Amino acid sequence: MVKIQIDPKAIVYPQPVVLVGATVNNKPNFMVVAAYGMANNDPPMVSISLRHSKYTLIGLKQNMSFSVNIPSISLIKETDYCGIVSGSKVDKAKILKFNVFYGKLANAPLIEQCPVNLECTVMHILNLGSNAFILGRVEATHIAEYCLTDGKPDVEKVKTFSYIGRPTSQYRAIGEIIGKPSSIGRELEVQ
Repeated sequence: MVKIQIDPKAIVYPQPVVLVGATVNNKPNFMVVAAYGMANNDPPMVSISLRHSKYTLIGLKQNMSFSVNIPSISLIKETDYCGIVSGSKVDKAKILKFNVFYGKLANAPLIEQCPVNLECTVMHILNLGSNAFILGRVEATHIAEYCLTDGKPDVEKVKTFSYIGRPTSQYRAIGEIIGKPSSIGRELEVQ
């Protein structure tokens, strides 16, 4: 296999797509984020990365809290809209008719239409250059009852999607099952 060295890039395929919420100037605001990941199990923590110019970052810093809302494919247009338009110019929650609710954290707006919601307290904000890396502790998790199987979140029922960057620039639904983790590799074990 021939390898070609290119300019350094942080490549992750696929990138999960979430709507990050924060209260900015007493108004709920949501932005689409693909730089999202699990950071720790106990206590549960997630990470997001936002450009310093993002309007949502203002509210996140003001309140030291945010939400992560995992949309289903039925919210693809609303999700994309949240990545196109700035909350500094329009009230996205109102335009998109999001049913906004609050849980444990008073300033972390949640979207009822999203099947999964996390309320997070900001633990650290690290300036990485172009972006602010935010580490958030998950204080509460909300999941639509229909998305549970045996009391556990079921990705097939959540029907989430991911983002694939350039050159294709596409959203893609979760695809076919190709194997079972911590199992399929056992076929390579020497007997």
